[in-house]
Amino acid sequence: MNAKKIDKIAVGVLYTMAGVIVLILFSLLAFILWRGIPQISWEFLTTPSKSFQPGGGIVFQLYNSFYLLILTMLISTPISLGAAIYLSEYAKKNLFTDFIRTIIEVLSSLPSVVVGLFGFLIFVLQWGLGFSILSGAMALTLFNLPLLTRTIEDSLRAISSKQREAGLALGLSRWETVNLIVLPAALPGILTGMILAAGRIFGEAAALIYTAGQSAPALDFTNWNPLSISSPLNVMRPAETLAVHIWKINSEGVMPDGAQVSAGASAVLIISVLLFNLGARYLGNKLQKKITAG
Repeated sequence: MNAKKIDKIAVGVLYTMAGVIVLILFSLLAFILWRGIPQISWEFLTTPSKSFQPGGGIVFQLYNSFYLLILTMLISTPISLGAAIYLSEYAKKNLFTDFIRTIIEVLSSLPSVVVGLFGFLIFVLQWGLGFSILSGAMALTLFNLPLLTRTIEDSLRAISSKQREAGLALGLSRWETVNLIVLPAALPGILTGMILAAGRIFGEAAALIYTAGQSAPALDFTNWNPLSISSPLNVMRPAETLAVHIWKINSEGVMPDGAQVSAGASAVLIISVLLFNLGARYLGNKLQKKITAG
C-alpha cells in the first residue's frame, strides 16, 4: 500500500470521526428542540411558574439565569484576565509558577457539586450570605476561574513574541505593549474562553442548588430598589435558575405538566446559550476590528 492510499484512508477516518461527533451533537440538539419548541410561547416566557398547577412559565428563572451569568462574569473575568496576564507576561518560569499551573489544571476538573458544597460551607454559612445570588455567583466564580484563566493565558501565549518586541522597540513600556498590542491580538481567544465559561455558568445546576437556592421568589419588575427582597437587582435574595428549575421539576414530580415545562425550559436554555454565543462572537469581532484597525 503506497503513501497516497494510506493518506486517503487516514483522512477518511478523521472525517468519519468528525462526522460521528457532529451527528451525535446534532441529534441531541434536535431532540431537545423538537420536544421543547412546541411548548414555548409568549405566555410561557412571561409568566411565573406554578408548583402544583399546570400552565406555569419560567420568567423568573430565565431572568435569574441571565442576572447570575452577568454578575459571575463581572467578578471572574477581571480576576482571570489579571492572573493570565501575570502568568503569561510577567511570571518567571520556575517551580512556583509550574505549581500554580498544575493547581489550575487540577481545579479545572473539580466536580461542580464539590464547588457547591464548598460554597455552602463558606459563603452560605461561614460568611452569612445565605442562599442568595451573591453566594451562587461567588461559587460559580471559583468553578470557572481555572478554565477561564488557562484559556486566556493560552491565548496570550499564542501571540508571536515579535509583536511584543516591536512594541518595546517603539518605546512602549511592558504594560503598554501588553495593553495596546498583545490583548487586542489575543481578543478572539479571550472571547472564546469567556463564551465557554458563560456556557458553563448558564447551564450549571449542582453548584447553585447549595448556594443560590431552589426557590424563585416573586419579582416586581417595577421595583428596582436593590435592597428590596422583591427587586430584580437584589443580590441577597434566593434565586432559582433555569437549570435548577429543570432539575427540580424532574426530581420532585409535583407539577402536573412537569414534562412539558421541563422540555420547554430545556429548549429555552439551549436557544439562550446559542444566541449568547453568536452575539458574543459578533460583538467580539466588531470590537477587535475597531481596536486593531482591521
